[in-house]
Amino acid sequence: MLPDVRPLATVNPTSTAFMRLREREADGEGLKSKYVYRWVPYSRISPSLKRAVLVAEDSAFWDHEGIDVEEIRRAIHDGLAKGQAPRGASTITQQLAKNLYLSPSYDPLRKIKELIIARRLEVALSKARIFEIYLNVIEWGDRVWGAEAAARTYFGVPAASLSRQQSALLAGAIVNPRLLTPARPTRRLLRRQRIILVRMGNRDQSAPHVASAPDLESDAAEPAPSTRKRPSRVAGKRMSRQSRPLTRPSSRIRREQ
Repeated sequence: MLPDVRPLATVNPTSTAFMRLREREADGEGLKSKYVYRWVPYSRISPSLKRAVLVAEDSAFWDHEGIDVEEIRRAIHDGLAKGQAPRGASTITQQLAKNLYLSPSYDPLRKIKELIIARRLEVALSKARIFEIYLNVIEWGDRVWGAEAAARTYFGVPAASLSRQQSALLAGAIVNPRLLTPARPTRRLLRRQRIILVRMGNRDQSAPHVASAPDLESDAAEPAPSTRKRPSRVAGKRMSRQSRPLTRPSSRIRREQ
């Protein structure tokens, strides 16, 4: 049975499937399973971190409806070329579905559930609410969950005060948070940080346009969290969103980097 995601519109999750999985793993190894997790509202998360995460994980987040068909096609093409199963096309909404309710396994049935839950999240919640939950619950290291816990654990500052450099380092670690730790950055993580910083651009985060990299368009001004659903389709076409914060970029940072 698939979960009812509608309560998430107004209720913050206190734990996730991934958190419970890590607790069981720690208990099985005889380790302390206490984790660091502190919810903060969207307004108290640095705009630099929001920008860095979008650049690293899902540049088209504000435009798609939970599933990025273009990225899926690209992942399938790349997988066939390499003789491997397609990987690396998950949107932020899909990642949230997996973190909240599923597991990190590569089971095809799990992937189908992830896609269905992602669509349900997009129907039930605003984009900003999805992003707010995502930033608060994703894994950012060993028993470190969410932006506030990560900011305080690695940099000794609240999530609201993260700099561009700190934000890019955190965003670069999302691809494999149990291997790439901002506490001891590897060459791979530092390389991802540099790529993210370039694609973030150099202008003030509050400016209408922040991207300077030639293959990235602006996505700076995210809307505030809201429980209001986005406009529905009318006559087979989606109604335009008010103050849509970004247009479709040409690429995102590949997750295998």
